[in-house]
Amino acid sequence: MQNTAIRPRDVGRHIREWRQRRRKTQLNLALDAEISTRHLSFLETGKAKPSREMVLHLCERLEVPLRERNMLLVAAGYAPVFALRRLDDPALKPARAAVDQVVRGHEPYPALAIDRAWTMVSANRAVAPLLAGLPASLLKAPVNVLRLSLHPEGLAQRITNLSEWRAHLLDRLRHQIEITADPELETLMKELRGYPAPISRAPPAPDTLGGVVVPLQLVTDAGTLSFFSTTTVFGTPVDVTLSELAIESFFPADDATARALQKIVPR
Repeated sequence: MQNTAIRPRDVGRHIREWRQRRRKTQLNLALDAEISTRHLSFLETGKAKPSREMVLHLCERLEVPLRERNMLLVAAGYAPVFALRRLDDPALKPARAAVDQVVRGHEPYPALAIDRAWTMVSANRAVAPLLAGLPASLLKAPVNVLRLSLHPEGLAQRITNLSEWRAHLLDRLRHQIEITADPELETLMKELRGYPAPISRAPPAPDTLGGVVVPLQLVTDAGTLSFFSTTTVFGTPVDVTLSELAIESFFPADDATARALQKIVPR
């Protein structure tokens, strides 16, 4: 009986925290959700218990990630509705095959798939040559892509525009933390910010992208390669694991990089 009394107040606190995280007033959210501000206030203070449908409705309006939607449902006394499976679960085999197909299909250009914590779960043949010679400790599974990129013994020592690329990655991570409120990512951010910025080994290559996107300029045995990247996610996932997967695809930012990659990873 005691737990039943506590849960509505718990879910109300979570709703309020997500509303504040999204920088919405009660009036803003009430209008978005098409409910009265009085009802929303009662939900946030625990004076009223939301239905399962209302929890999901508010989560949708607040763009709460699927993992956290499950948590709000549990806090309100309901069962989770979004499956949470390991990526090697047989039920996810078709989705995993699709991810691997997209990653391989991007060759000869680098592409990799990462999970919510920036752990690399798949990579094509173009990635390994770019990582050659890095310490085994950074390449030991599970490989964290951000740590691998910004650690002073990792790719950071090979990135000619490190200051710019580092700021770009940390800004992405900061945005992700704002969206998910994930304490694991907050710990990762603290670690990355603590890395010293090593002196670049070579002057930055010319920016051929006109300042539209942030390039990655990387010193390799084939010369300085320049990339721009795109991120692909599943459009309408109903599984937590799939909702947290992203595919990072790197494209050559100049003809020299394209030619070099075609030699590194021949079709």
